[in-house]
Amino acid sequence: MKKKLDVVPSVRPSREEAERAVRTLIEYIGEAPAREGLRETPQRVVKAFDEYFHGYALDAAEVLSKTFRDVGSYDGPVLVKNIAVESRCEHHLAPFIGHAHIAYVPDGRVVGLSKLSRLVDVYASRLQTQERLTAEIAAALEKHLKPRGVAVLVEAEHFCMKLRGVGEAHALTVTTRFGGLYKKDAALREDFLKMTKA
Repeated sequence: MKKKLDVVPSVRPSREEAERAVRTLIEYIGEAPAREGLRETPQRVVKAFDEYFHGYALDAAEVLSKTFRDVGSYDGPVLVKNIAVESRCEHHLAPFIGHAHIAYVPDGRVVGLSKLSRLVDVYASRLQTQERLTAEIAAALEKHLKPRGVAVLVEAEHFCMKLRGVGEAHALTVTTRFGGLYKKDAALREDFLKMTKA
């Protein structure tokens, strides 16, 4: 029998249980949760988690559902650069922050430009690795928009490297995913990398 790797809890913990867990962590580091400055910290942390991880309630199919066919005779790439990325790494819950650059070659349909930013938010607002984030953005575009080509580049600073471990303050991680024409056509891929200055 094949073992299921991604197991989602059948019963989601309550808000009170989540706050108790934060209280436990505060005690674990040697602090007193009843201290004045920390009394409301469990509630604040859980509220912040609701904001950080709102992507679990979002759906990429819905974000990309509205498309437009009236693009005149335009058949070249559409590129949106410097989309803000703020995510949290699944290994340490530390933030990684940077930018995504997304290009696609339409096959008769385009999406509103803001939808690409919303698509990044769907996946960035979850526990992530940068590699998976890059792949998920590209896969969603290919599945729901069905363009002739897709290119995604994400560059980010990882605070799990910056503030702990090796303490590498200036390292920048770059990940890419190419599909369709961008995978087959080296010149098109090179144009994308030049336009994103990667």
